[in-house]
Amino acid sequence: MHGKSKAKLRIGVVGCGNISLTYLRNAALFAGVELRACADISTELAAQRAVEYGIRAVSVDALLADPEIDLVLNLTIPAAHFDVSFSALSAGKHVFTEKPLATSAKDGRRLVVEAEKRGLLLGSAPDTFLGAAGRCARRLMDEGSIGSPVTGTAFMMGRGMEHWHPNPQFYYQPGGGPVFDMGPYYLTMLVNLLGPVARVMALATKGQEERLITAEGPFKNTIFKVGTPTNILSLLEFHSGATVTFGASWDVFRHSNHPIELHGTEGSLRLPDPDTFGGTVSLSERGADWKDFQSESELYGAHNWPFAAPDRANYRMLGVADLARALATGRKPRASGDLALHVLEIMEAILASGESRDAVAVNGWVDQPPRLQEDEAQSLLA
Repeated sequence: MHGKSKAKLRIGVVGCGNISLTYLRNAALFAGVELRACADISTELAAQRAVEYGIRAVSVDALLADPEIDLVLNLTIPAAHFDVSFSALSAGKHVFTEKPLATSAKDGRRLVVEAEKRGLLLGSAPDTFLGAAGRCARRLMDEGSIGSPVTGTAFMMGRGMEHWHPNPQFYYQPGGGPVFDMGPYYLTMLVNLLGPVARVMALATKGQEERLITAEGPFKNTIFKVGTPTNILSLLEFHSGATVTFGASWDVFRHSNHPIELHGTEGSLRLPDPDTFGGTVSLSERGADWKDFQSESELYGAHNWPFAAPDRANYRMLGVADLARALATGRKPRASGDLALHVLEIMEAILASGESRDAVAVNGWVDQPPRLQEDEAQSLLA
């Protein structure tokens, strides 16, 4: 049985936007972490979060220099991920960053190398694969429930951002798009279940050259130009030999594709949306009827989000708690920088293949993270 660590990882949060609310609220769930300070480009927003969660609001420089901060939780926008994470590592802090690790694989590698050079831990979202549904799917795969994986599909499809986001233009420029924005959830889950990817082939298009913003806000009814592909179909070849079709599109009004399906020599597995920690996993053994594995009563599967009317499971901070345990026990975190780098390399290869229309090798290798066993998952709680 895994014991609870007495020492707590003292955390400073950089970036106090909407995503920070989930991390800050969930921190109280876990035994191995303690919020100490927060910083944001908006001092007013940082001060608001500090009051809400009983921590100090400081400048970014002061947070990085604070000897009582062990880890920087980087919740800034993707374009700032590299600079903030590299500065934190340079200041001798462990780092856990929101996805993606960086906006280029080159910068992602620099972060991994810097962390290794300094003997620091580097972790990255998504940590959703550690949730109830992800653990169930991994257990079934490890038990050989579908035999040797052969093929599968993964689809992230929707209308895009402009119908709900008041300022969506940046989503549609280089470094954005559905692959970089949502791909980390799907690709991290696939690597967790199937291992590393060897090469990809892809086709990429823009469903529209221009988009009309219909969301309420200062840009409502304005048009902006699209600067990155919004519709991508790719074929992933894993080192294991399995091949999976991954589609990511913001040009779809409605569809009936399951988020992830995997098919092997002994059966098939269906997974829920990997952007959440819960949902139903379904198994069909050798063509039998689907057997459902519900997660709502399982650890990190209960509905807890949105706050007012919960209808899904959102336990962001679980990866940080696992990193804290990794630091205490001398192992690598499961939601590691290495894993995030490999996913970043896959995404970059998908876009490169979509542009060239040629197969593109995925550089690098990552081992599947060890499965989060139920007793250890329980021991992370306060």
